[in-house]
Amino acid sequence: MRRSFLVVMMAAAISVGAIAQGVTPKTLPLDNLGLEHLDIVVPDPAASARFYARIFKSALHQQPVRDTVRYFVLLGDLPADRQVGYVAIGAANGRAPAIGHYCVLAKVYDRAGMASALQAAGFGVAAAGPTGTWPDPDRLELQLFQPPAGLVTAAVPSPLPVDNGGLLSPRGVDHMLLRVSSLEKSLPYYRLMYGTAVERPRDSNGRVTFQLEHNTRLLLEEAPGQAPTIAHYAIKVAPFDRGVLQARLKDIGAQVLPATDEPDVVRFADNNGIIVEVRVAQ
Repeated sequence: MRRSFLVVMMAAAISVGAIAQGVTPKTLPLDNLGLEHLDIVVPDPAASARFYARIFKSALHQQPVRDTVRYFVLLGDLPADRQVGYVAIGAANGRAPAIGHYCVLAKVYDRAGMASALQAAGFGVAAAGPTGTWPDPDRLELQLFQPPAGLVTAAVPSPLPVDNGGLLSPRGVDHMLLRVSSLEKSLPYYRLMYGTAVERPRDSNGRVTFQLEHNTRLLLEEAPGQAPTIAHYAIKVAPFDRGVLQARLKDIGAQVLPATDEPDVVRFADNNGIIVEVRVAQ
């Protein structure tokens, strides 16, 4: 993609310039700018896009990808520089529905430096994958960009017809919950990636939080004996009527999950079983 090419070229230019001045650019921990977007893979992207368009009051965009269409649920208004968070919806191509990856922005993204730092720390990652993602010890995928990033330039407003508009005004990604096989194995990787200064103590559920910029978070939960996965994602939204939202969710076939002890949070499983939280932005 054009965006990925520009990001790589900019990072390379920054690294070359720093080396020419005798300065070693800092690679890790990342000087992060918070969570930007996430990607889900589903059997029918159009049906999933219609589902989300009846929840979130935002513009739906799309982009052709080979013989399918990739949809983008924007998590705010689209500015001229296209710097906006989103949920990307792609074709599963025979895979089970899942959250495929999450994306963090960094002030400087040095691919070669990342690979060297991870290898030197014993994580054995030689390079980012074909979609620019970096696997953690459980193969959960992080995508990195540096600004300008945002919505890909090939994405245009979607003509997909949707019955009844959305209810919630999104304000960006709030957090991702990563279910890992072992915190002992995973924490050294995440401390290297994001630094210990942003790590918070384990909560009452045993989860460890990495508090990223723009009030976004990564939550790590140990689940031995279970397959590691990105277990759910959460979106910040404007204040909403809980009863109206729950009625809409039931109307479109979502499974409303048991309430949390937080009054401004609703959790549900989407039309493919992917778990989503919406929470009032603080």
